[in-house]
Amino acid sequence: MKILRMLVSAAIVLAMLVIILGAYTRLTDAGLGCPDWPGCYGFLKVPQHETHVALAEARFPERPVEAHKAWNEMVHRYFAGTLGLFIATIFFLSWRLQQKITLLPTALLALVVFQAALGMWTVTLNLFPLVVMGHLLGGFSLLALLMLYRWQLSKQLRPVLAEYQAPATLVRAGWLVLLILVGQIALGGWTSANYAAMACVELPVCHAGWQQQLNFSEAFDLHLGHDNYEFGVMSAEARQTIHISHRIGAVLTLLAVGWFALRLWQQRQHIGMARMPLLLGALLLLQFSLGLANIWWLLPLGNAVAHNFVAANLLMVLTLICVRLQQQRRS
Repeated sequence: MKILRMLVSAAIVLAMLVIILGAYTRLTDAGLGCPDWPGCYGFLKVPQHETHVALAEARFPERPVEAHKAWNEMVHRYFAGTLGLFIATIFFLSWRLQQKITLLPTALLALVVFQAALGMWTVTLNLFPLVVMGHLLGGFSLLALLMLYRWQLSKQLRPVLAEYQAPATLVRAGWLVLLILVGQIALGGWTSANYAAMACVELPVCHAGWQQQLNFSEAFDLHLGHDNYEFGVMSAEARQTIHISHRIGAVLTLLAVGWFALRLWQQRQHIGMARMPLLLGALLLLQFSLGLANIWWLLPLGNAVAHNFVAANLLMVLTLICVRLQQQRRS
């Protein structure tokens, strides 16, 4: 079991790197840095020799080689592929050690295969926003499931103490707050996928008269049938509507998760969690601050990547808390 725990721990670190690289790729407009999949212009790496570059541009005349964008995309693919191999190894090692197929390793394997498909569709469907958003959610979910499995493996060594008993209302509240957070992350992914992050650059909401310019029907339409979604296909009003929705969602999420973190802190002696409420609250405040900084400083790259990464960790921590509470309720 020790080797399995080490593999899962390494996969968690790798998943974090993949999330960071994915955000960096998206934010540097490198999602189509390689117009094909899984290679790049028909090569296993970015073409560099003049002959290879000429061949690549002959294959994809509408996509001249931009080496920096292509490398951003390929480095992300290399790390994501390595993560896939790690998860496949974890699945088979878990099966060998336990002599049965268990839920979390199977879910991880299924999800990473689906993530690979989403990665392919991101390219072949030319950044179709629904796929881009799904790819982001899938990456975050992989991290959360890996952390859950790591906790499950540790729990076999140190079982949850029987005296801890989570109130039913707290358990239900946790799952509801988790659903709110997932919705807000999906809305953030939709904002990014539709290039709406800078649709409003004023605080606290948007420019004067924004209420009259809302267009929800277009903002949340899938916009099927376009050949290319790079740099967005929606009107300024629709992007503004998405952006404002994400801001309002951020305030609601701040209130909901903040309230839940406070409840956890008040119940910490009964549920055996002293540090988790503090960690959840710290991540929440950091995430909200990074969101404000994105607007104030007009989406600086490092800050935007950090906003994406902290969201993934916030989801991971809240998911772990909810599962731990549920386990205590059943014990």
